[in-house]
Amino acid sequence: MHSNILTEDIRSFTENFAFPNELREKHFLITGATGLLGSIMTKCLFALNEKYQLHLSLSCPVRDQQKAELIYGKSFRPSIFEQVDINEISTANLGTEIDYILHFAAPTASRYFIEHPVETFETIVGGTEKLLSFAQNLNHLKGFVYISSLEVYGSILDDSKPVTEEKQGYINPLDIRSCYSLGKRAAECLCHAYAAERSMPIFIARLTQTFGAGIAASDQRVFAQFARSATSGSNIVLHTTGLSAKPYCYTTDATSALLYILLRGESGTAYNVANESTYISIRSMAEFVREHFAPQIQIKIEQQSDCGYAPTTRLKLDCTRLQKLGWTPRYDLLQMFQNLINSLA
Repeated sequence: MHSNILTEDIRSFTENFAFPNELREKHFLITGATGLLGSIMTKCLFALNEKYQLHLSLSCPVRDQQKAELIYGKSFRPSIFEQVDINEISTANLGTEIDYILHFAAPTASRYFIEHPVETFETIVGGTEKLLSFAQNLNHLKGFVYISSLEVYGSILDDSKPVTEEKQGYINPLDIRSCYSLGKRAAECLCHAYAAERSMPIFIARLTQTFGAGIAASDQRVFAQFARSATSGSNIVLHTTGLSAKPYCYTTDATSALLYILLRGESGTAYNVANESTYISIRSMAEFVREHFAPQIQIKIEQQSDCGYAPTTRLKLDCTRLQKLGWTPRYDLLQMFQNLINSLA
């Protein structure tokens, strides 16, 4: 079921993407191509290329070619998924004829952040610096999108007004988990610095949590836990009070947004990426899943302090800047969970 839903998602994406011809004969470099969003972006580009005969070329440096082969199946080509560490990227092994860079590569698991804070920060900041240094030597760079996170906003508790890209909340630098959020902030600062000083076309996409068909069965983020509870009929157990709130975004909606930013964005600028209509607290999301998919289950709170969750925040993101580029999301929260739950069944 999982692969069928993802295949349909990608087919629908290719049918609805507004400007495929602008990608004709372009060369993409995609880091993090074995992660959730990196892999879906890569698959969507493969599909656009096939449908519209765009003659795209892709370079996807990966740490594990076997993992890439499992993810891409028949689409796997060693010439595309080269086993190159991000810190070893150079014009010698990737050439200089790259038009677009999408930088997804970064740790994403909260438990990893608290168990490996040094590696988390160094991967985010050092890897981004290495890629920017590489990008400045390209002959025809047309766009570089850094995939950041809503966690750069830190802790904001007032959701009476939507959060625009200019606002920032507090992040405690002495909280071990801040290695991720402060790493993302530092990487954004570096991207803006390269754009300003070296006149490079660099854009920042602040993604909210994004889900849909294609997430790993072992994913520990709350939406995945809730979806698994719905499919198994087991109770939802919250390890916090569930007061944190944010909007969400479907995977192929996020893919579309990133391409809009790449092709329509303003250099040095950050863009919130989310479906504003999906703003919901964790507790309310649990109740939403129970109401629509598993009314027989219960919601229990068993607080734990060692899960590595981000501090409580209420991030009602304002996506006006992205919408002015022409982007609109297609999937609401009910559709998002329907596809996710069906893909896990």
